[in-house]
Amino acid sequence: METGLLVLAVFTVGYTMIARKLSATVLTAPMLFIALGYLLSLTGLLPGDEAEEAMHLVAEIALVVLLFIDAAQIDLVALKRQHAWPQRMLLIGLPLAILIGTAAMWGFLPDWPIFAIVLAAAILAPTDAALGQAVVTNPVVPERARRALTVESGLNDGLALPAILLFASLAGFEMGGDDVNWLAFGAKQLLLGPLAGAAVGLSGAWLMVRASQRGLTSDTLEGIGAIALSGCAYLLAVEIGGNGFIAAFVGGLCFGNVMKGRCRFVYEFTESEGQILAWGAFFLLGLALMPEALAHLSWSMLAMILISLVIVRPLAIWISLLGSDASITSRLFFGWFGPRGLATALFALLIVPSIDPGFAEPILAIAINTVWISALLHGLTAQPGAR
Repeated sequence: METGLLVLAVFTVGYTMIARKLSATVLTAPMLFIALGYLLSLTGLLPGDEAEEAMHLVAEIALVVLLFIDAAQIDLVALKRQHAWPQRMLLIGLPLAILIGTAAMWGFLPDWPIFAIVLAAAILAPTDAALGQAVVTNPVVPERARRALTVESGLNDGLALPAILLFASLAGFEMGGDDVNWLAFGAKQLLLGPLAGAAVGLSGAWLMVRASQRGLTSDTLEGIGAIALSGCAYLLAVEIGGNGFIAAFVGGLCFGNVMKGRCRFVYEFTESEGQILAWGAFFLLGLALMPEALAHLSWSMLAMILISLVIVRPLAIWISLLGSDASITSRLFFGWFGPRGLATALFALLIVPSIDPGFAEPILAIAINTVWISALLHGLTAQPGAR
């Protein structure tokens, strides 16, 4: 194991030495770290079967922290003026992606019950903030477009989770029993999550501003406090029955717009410690989950995944933006740059332990294969697409 960890450490150091040069190429960090994890799994230098639990934990932490930090950098005033694009992509595009995805998958999975197919389509619907970093942080892309993609990726995984759990239950997968009131569950997820996030973000920012004004803290300590606040928002929402991912995003949104640039660490985090979390999650995905997923990859599954990436989301987003002021180029751009990443992997891992084994492995294989294929395709097209 020590040899494998040494290889990981040396690779990370080497990557940081040339990362700036690589940022101008089609090679992205998620692509490289997924590939490294997969290669190490083949060598046996690191035991992949013991890394799945760690991957679940690291991916969840990375997703929560990155959602909070990305949201903290959004100009809420500008978003209020120009909110139509993300609103349409979330309220129209996301349900359409699930609906069109279900229709597309039905032809490949004719023997599956309908709710199992809808479940698989719902797991593939959310987009990923970490995989989208190469685009949403690129100053070549207009600010309004970057803001729309950040808001969409920050909220759509939280919006998709109640649907995923609902379809799992309707498929008879025993995700909590038949006596669950799914309407109440969905309402709590979508209402209590934002309330918890807003409460944590606003109160935390207010206290941090007062502490800074009185000289009670420092920039470094404020940064640690900001990261802790992301965890507070997530855990509070979970405790009261809300959606923790939505809470993390809303908490960051409120925090950033009260602080208004006072916490410099927030704006530096995504370029340093935040990247380490994301790299670690993608490395563990390649190490723990990719070998088994590749063993299940067939030509029909590959075709299904490519249809999801190349047709389903672009079509759903195109329809959702009809009648808006988004240009043809913008609609194509938004439709393509919806990479599937940590949320898709996490949601698949979330339901797999509780569902029928006959569907568990295929759904997990579809999800993980979609993530690495998305990392490859969206990574290769991030720079030219942005330009």
